[in-house]
Amino acid sequence: MEDSLKKEKNYSYIEVGEGTPIIVLHGLMGGLSNFDAVKDFFREKGYKIVIPELPIYSMSLLKTNVKTFAKYLHEFIEFKGFKEVILLGNSLGGHIGLYHTKLYPKKIKGLIITGSSGLYESAMGSGYTKRSDYEVIKKKAQDVFYDPEVATKDIVDEVYATVNDRNKLVKTLAIAKSAIRHNMAKDLPNMDTPTCIIWGKNDNVTPPEVAEEFHELLPNSDLYWIDKCGHAAMMEKPNEFNTILNSWLTKREL
Repeated sequence: MEDSLKKEKNYSYIEVGEGTPIIVLHGLMGGLSNFDAVKDFFREKGYKIVIPELPIYSMSLLKTNVKTFAKYLHEFIEFKGFKEVILLGNSLGGHIGLYHTKLYPKKIKGLIITGSSGLYESAMGSGYTKRSDYEVIKKKAQDVFYDPEVATKDIVDEVYATVNDRNKLVKTLAIAKSAIRHNMAKDLPNMDTPTCIIWGKNDNVTPPEVAEEFHELLPNSDLYWIDKCGHAAMMEKPNEFNTILNSWLTKREL
């Protein structure tokens, strides 16, 4: 289902459905379309799905960091006039959601993270020294998933184009460093927001022990596993992901 991008002020976003807003936060190289299955499922369940384009490659280099993106998200929520929201983030998007929840807990009814950075960042932004080699980049893109077929040619082409754009590569490495600086291990025990952790059992980017550590440190969290699944569960196993998330939202009365 194609939904057009709205452009207002300095924001670009997709917005569908009516009800409690679920704001979806994409990862470093993740497009908005990565969440198509989530969007189409939950718009029918009484939620407003909002997917902003994060300004990952358009901020100045000094502002290319997790904290700036968390503040950008706050400004977007204010701009939209939302009283309370649920945040859903994958990879870097999960980290931005966590950091935003730390800064502005009153606005966040619930938080969902999948393959999130914030505790373990060694895989972000590494291994791009052979960026001009298409096959190397293809292998890196495939490694994100349990099933390499999920990394379609379009996905590989997009990653290849990103890492071969000097400006984007510099920003990618800046974000990777920022993610390491903004490690959240000390913050998480003080964050009481209901949190749903959905993780691929075969995630190579943020391995399963990262999910266990999130679960241990976040006092009000529930952890769910998806088998034969890598770093982007909402793309690789959309039906399982949506079923788990829907039952969690129902259980938590969100």
